[in-house]
Amino acid sequence: MTRPDGANHDKSPRRPGIWARRRQRISRLLRFGVGLKRWALIGAIGVAIWSIGFAWLIRQFSDLKFPNFLPWHLEGFLLLALGSGSILAALYGFYRKLSPVLLGSQGIGEMADQVYTRWSRGRGPKIVAIGGGTGLSVLLRGLRDHTDNLTAIITVADDGGSSGRLRREMGVLPPGDFRNCLVAMSEDESLLGELFQYRFDEGNGLKGHSFGNLFIVAMTQVTHSFEQALVESSHVLAVRGQVIPSTLSNLSLKVKFADGTSVEGESNIGDHGGKISEISIDPIDAPGHPLAIKAIEEAELVVIGPGSLYTSILPNLLVPEISDAIKRTSAPIIYACNVATEVGETQGFAVAEHMETLRQFTFREVVDYVVANNAKLNLMLDYPCEPVVDDGRSVAPAKLELADLADPERPIRHSSEKLAAAVMSVYRKSSVG
Repeated sequence: MTRPDGANHDKSPRRPGIWARRRQRISRLLRFGVGLKRWALIGAIGVAIWSIGFAWLIRQFSDLKFPNFLPWHLEGFLLLALGSGSILAALYGFYRKLSPVLLGSQGIGEMADQVYTRWSRGRGPKIVAIGGGTGLSVLLRGLRDHTDNLTAIITVADDGGSSGRLRREMGVLPPGDFRNCLVAMSEDESLLGELFQYRFDEGNGLKGHSFGNLFIVAMTQVTHSFEQALVESSHVLAVRGQVIPSTLSNLSLKVKFADGTSVEGESNIGDHGGKISEISIDPIDAPGHPLAIKAIEEAELVVIGPGSLYTSILPNLLVPEISDAIKRTSAPIIYACNVATEVGETQGFAVAEHMETLRQFTFREVVDYVVANNAKLNLMLDYPCEPVVDDGRSVAPAKLELADLADPERPIRHSSEKLAAAVMSVYRKSSVG
């Protein structure tokens, strides 16, 4: 309140400025009994002694003369040792005082492990994974522990479920597979990851939608770009690597069955069933995403799959520029074959049929290695599928690598850790070769 004479009688406290707040924080650290001043003093003394010792050692290379109490080299090394000991003692004292605040319950061993792991992942190989659906997210969840240099190239042909509804109503690319892969590549699949995967089970217009799909669509509207929406979503989830659509075109999938029936739309293919004789994308000349092409060309390893062969994998490879980039890349290429067959698409397929189909609609040398499961699957009666087995037929010129890849809890799917370990084993083998 201001009096008529102009004097200000406002008694509300003023918030201290930034420098005042910093001085206040420093003064708290230097209060008596906190125990930091002594370690700062010991550290300063250590630096001084170490500096004198270093100067003592190099004095022989100068014209200065000092009195000798001991042989010059012993004096120098003694001072260096005393200085180093003081500095180490000071560092240890600071660690003991500050580690409960900085590290919480985590010890120096755990912190060192985390630092090394982050450093190792940052130097990991550039891996490109191509596909879609649940299978690709399973692979990415395992690979994120081996490298931060991950690129997921994802199909945009999905037209079913929540993604299909949003695609038709909002005119956006289908967000579902992107959401799954973003969560799989996130630093920590905690509550935020669960939120992205949360699916509404009631509500007029909301039922069937997942929160993550709605978030990506909303971010697309805000940024006016589906690509930028993925970038911003990656920041929110602390994603390791990048997620890229294979094309920005409004892609539609068309197939023709052996009985002559033609079906359009990814979600309608499995409902018809039967042997597929032809498959194509519309538009047939859809341009590949420039970042996807660049990632494939610069990759140190390319992994195709796992995922639905006709509806998740082939739609990416049918984009001409993506296929051309695969032909050009010098990286080894792995096909991660599914653990179990898929109703309406690959019933009765062994490993060899998967490879034959992949080559039929792409080119013969599309992959260098095939990674497949050789563990026996204990499928329950309610699973409408069967194991994908190696029946002994050759997949040449590709090399077949067999391993136990199945998830013991969900045997129709891969184990993220097992599949990633098998992929990295092939990468190391190819690097040595």
